[in-house]
Amino acid sequence: MAPTLDAIPPLRSGRRGRPRRRPDKLHADKAYDARVRRQECRARGITSRIARRGIERSDRLGRHRWVVERSHAWFNRARRLPVRYERRADIYEAFTLIQASLITLNQIQRFC
Repeated sequence: MAPTLDAIPPLRSGRRGRPRRRPDKLHADKAYDARVRRQECRARGITSRIARRGIERSDRLGRHRWVVERSHAWFNRARRLPVRYERRADIYEAFTLIQASLITLNQIQRFC
């Protein structure tokens, strides 16, 4: 999880000053419940909201999880991405960016 946290681009929040390099919170399900994961978040100044195995129910994370699941579904509409026909990572990344652009365009058209 550390490489993923380090790969997050700067976040623009609308506030003045330098953009944040990391998110304020990390929401994760029970699969990520490990002391190492919590320490990685703490070392980066991120508040971790990770459901604990055997203690917490993961229903409370559902409020935030649907956003991620919906976004994954939008990306999976482009058959090329979930199947991954391309071997080269740069080509796969290019198709991912194209799909992200199409998703953004669809969302903009919905509100205009």
